[in-house]
Amino acid sequence: MGPLAPYEIISENTNFLLAFFIGIAFGWVLESSGFSSSRKLAGIFYGYDAVVLKVFFTGAITCMLGLLFMSLFGWIDLDLVYVNPTYLTSAIIGGVIMGAGFIMGGFCPGTSFCGAAIGKIDAMVFVVGLFIGVYGFAFTYGWWEKLYYANYLGEPKLSEALGMKDGLFGLLLIIVALGMFVVAEWAEKKFPREEY
Repeated sequence: MGPLAPYEIISENTNFLLAFFIGIAFGWVLESSGFSSSRKLAGIFYGYDAVVLKVFFTGAITCMLGLLFMSLFGWIDLDLVYVNPTYLTSAIIGGVIMGAGFIMGGFCPGTSFCGAAIGKIDAMVFVVGLFIGVYGFAFTYGWWEKLYYANYLGEPKLSEALGMKDGLFGLLLIIVALGMFVVAEWAEKKFPREEY
């Protein structure tokens, strides 16, 4: 039964090594999907390219289904899977800042490293800006600490908040994803863009 590290089936060092290789594989998948192109990434906001939506939603659905089935078969204890605590105010402010950066720069943090790894100068500039932002926040953390911890909501699950079983919520999320894929296909036809 998992998770593997909390049950000491594997050591913390092995856990980090696996994370390293999974990260490399994730970067390879991003680059293979064209996510090193800022135009492709920004296309989701303009409607001409929905690959980002399709790939990430497919990944999220696959992960969710995998966890639900492993839990059903007793292979993983979902109560031991770490969930980031939710601080609503900082999540909203951070989301707005990152979203604005994504629209203006065409990269999110992960895809900027993907682009930088293959030599894209715009991605490298984005990575430099990312580090400036991280260090700027770290050195001025005292100014933001109260704001950072405002509106603590614990570790909520959307299914629990809606009073649903995890399986039913998963089914509804799959239906929503399929609906979004249909809308994305329509948008790509409605707002075509020449090849880049």
